[in-house]
Amino acid sequence: MTNLADRPNSPRGDRRREQLVAAGIAVLRDDGWQGVTTRAVAQRAGTNPGLIHYHFGGLAGLHTAIFQQATELILGPLVTELLEAADERAALATVRRLLPQATGDDQTTRLAAELIAGATRDPALGVVLRDELRQARALIADRLRGARPGWTTNRLDGVATLVVAAIDGLMLHYMIDGDLPVGAALSAVEDLLATPDPS
Repeated sequence: MTNLADRPNSPRGDRRREQLVAAGIAVLRDDGWQGVTTRAVAQRAGTNPGLIHYHFGGLAGLHTAIFQQATELILGPLVTELLEAADERAALATVRRLLPQATGDDQTTRLAAELIAGATRDPALGVVLRDELRQARALIADRLRGARPGWTTNRLDGVATLVVAAIDGLMLHYMIDGDLPVGAALSAVEDLLATPDPS
């Protein structure tokens, strides 16, 4: 008989899910996707492997939950601070400050590399990343709409797409080359912002 207190929608079930996802992220960071097995994650979490099927419907569901949480850990703080920036220059200062933190340690770099690898190898994980990026673009477009009420929807969506792609690209390049001239790139964008708005 199933213990109702352990169901995923109960506080105890939520804690167990969080514990399993955290363990899965740790395994992913240390051993890559090939290491994220039911047994390895359950062992890291100190629990029964059967709970992975119970809470996630199996390993594929756990992989999706791990992917979503890991993406949020890496991109979430940067997107949140961008949304809170007072204006475009403050947003650039935020990127300048947070980019080295987001990519500055080996564990984060390994985790980010595994997310990219997972999204390219597993179509289901690719859909998760696609949806996370779409959500980030939508949030940034909404923020821009408040700052630039005269912009068309196409322009808002276009700028939001460029912002997310630029952050993603800068993070990837910075992980590969710690000497990347991020400051110079952001200064160039600041110079572009100083030009008159054509609209």
